[in-house]
Amino acid sequence: MILACRQLQKAYGIDVILEKITFHIEEREKAAIVGVNGAGKTTLFKVLTGEISADGGEFYLKKDASLGYLAQNIQIESNRTIYEEMLSVFEKIIQTEANLRELENEMGGLSGQALADKMEEYAALQHYFEQNDGYSYQSRLKGVLKGLGFADNDFNRPMNQLSGGQKTRVHLAKLLLSKPDVLLLDEPTNHLDIASIEWLEDFLRTYPGSVLIISHDRYFLDRIVTKVIEIENKKSTIYNGNYSFYWQQKEINREIQQKAYDVQQKEIKHQEDVIRTLRSFNREKSIKRAESREKALDKMERIDRPDALPDQMRLTLTPFLTSGNDVLHAENLSKSYGGQKVFQNVSFDVKRSDKVAIIGPNGVGKSTLFRMLLKEVSSDSGLIRFGTNVFVGYYDQEQAKLDETKTIFEEIADTYPTLTQGQIRNMLAAFVFTGDDVFKPISALSGGEKGRVSLAKIMLSKANLLMLDEPTNHLDMFSKEVLESALNRYEGTVVYISHDRYFINKTAEKILELTPDGVILYNGNYDYYLEKKAERARNEGEKALQNPQKTTPVQSISDTKNDWLKQKEQQAAERKLANKIAKLEKEIEETEAAIAKADEDMAACGTDYSKANEIFAEKTKLEEKLEGLYEEWEGLHEG
Repeated sequence: MILACRQLQKAYGIDVILEKITFHIEEREKAAIVGVNGAGKTTLFKVLTGEISADGGEFYLKKDASLGYLAQNIQIESNRTIYEEMLSVFEKIIQTEANLRELENEMGGLSGQALADKMEEYAALQHYFEQNDGYSYQSRLKGVLKGLGFADNDFNRPMNQLSGGQKTRVHLAKLLLSKPDVLLLDEPTNHLDIASIEWLEDFLRTYPGSVLIISHDRYFLDRIVTKVIEIENKKSTIYNGNYSFYWQQKEINREIQQKAYDVQQKEIKHQEDVIRTLRSFNREKSIKRAESREKALDKMERIDRPDALPDQMRLTLTPFLTSGNDVLHAENLSKSYGGQKVFQNVSFDVKRSDKVAIIGPNGVGKSTLFRMLLKEVSSDSGLIRFGTNVFVGYYDQEQAKLDETKTIFEEIADTYPTLTQGQIRNMLAAFVFTGDDVFKPISALSGGEKGRVSLAKIMLSKANLLMLDEPTNHLDMFSKEVLESALNRYEGTVVYISHDRYFINKTAEKILELTPDGVILYNGNYDYYLEKKAERARNEGEKALQNPQKTTPVQSISDTKNDWLKQKEQQAAERKLANKIAKLEKEIEETEAAIAKADEDMAACGTDYSKANEIFAEKTKLEEKLEGLYEEWEGLHEG
């Protein structure tokens, strides 16, 4: 164990931020801190680094262990170049190298004991130099800078001319090269493109020290961490697995806790009813028996009511107007600035109901292409053509304008005065604003909640083509889940830019990889893209020899996807056979009965979480089966 917290507490005045934070980190372990925005994650990091003090509890850091901290938006005030700033990490190695050269010069004129003494001193310095990879520090420095997205011609840029994000990347590079025993990283992927994030994943997976990460990048966490520490309602809960395991297990635990709470509440009510009845007899023996039951009730260890998980959206979102099948055609687009080519030969088509992600490294021109499609920037060549009845809704969270003086309901109602209250409430419910939530003032909303309101406004417009620029930026994990659900149920067309690979994996059906020389089309999600990209890399040399002709701007990688689509079409046709309806309805009825029985069995388990977990796993399978039966039943009736 290298780091541990026990019952850590922190408050600002009467505002309690952290109350019961307990966890430990082993040497070389990689763990994540997760929780909604405002849960206290960054506050915890500041306590661990000593930037602020805890109000209670204990904190342990192994003796002589070093700790490195990456905060968000680091500001490095320096007149040095990026390369000079990075060299500061190796000051001791550089000084040792200089001392070795100096000793070599001195030894040339010595003999006898004086030479022996110098040789002993030289050997000690040489050992230190070799032990700390002194011969390779410059190549390691360049490798980390390039891995984090800096090119060779960036190395001599002065630090005081860099953006905040670039300074944060330099600080991260310095931290990685300094190799502290414990790395605390607060949103390390915020200013990185996908290639740099993948490089960082590889680096951290093999990092010899311990790593504790705050991040909203779920794909990143899935690939690195083996432990998740959730902060919720000021307390910590440990999940021994990656992010996907945590999210699944959290739902299971919540339902088990709810069942145990409900069973205990039923027992408490029963005992209270018995006590009231005994007291109503107004006899000495009955009163004593009532008092005895009251004492037992007072001693009962009460199960806290678990906080309800927010409802997930179940509405299908349909645009008010349906576009033609051909939504967008781009042909031979190119753009240069000041003689510097950004991209060329960009051609692609978007069809109705497509969900398209545009990806590529920073600087390749993704936002420029987007603005070109939105007619905010002119192209140097080519043409852009939108199809019949296509109406664009543009979502940029950074520029979303909401009236802070209005409630959520007023914001929507004032924008669309012809909508009924029911229509407004239905759309807001899709984005998990229900009941009195719709009357919350905009000024009181988190960044994720404001983003959801903005997207609801767009979907209430006549837009049937959503163009989203980094829609998950600054959203907490729950808001990302809501957005994913909304887009997956949206029957219109979506084109978006994102570096959030988990989000892309959940929502994209096509990926356009933008390069300086065109786009490559992948007919699948992010996992499909990685698989086909690896396949392309293996075959690239062979293909070049076999086909020396100029390749087309768009290369479709779709054989597997098309086979999948044909299979789905065949299945859909089979489901339309009317003679299956009766059999399906009987199976649905039996499955619903089995789920109801599982609920009863789970409630009877009390605090036997192991048994309840087994029953819940079986219930989950039944619910998945039921969902499939419903979909099949609906498909038959639609046919």
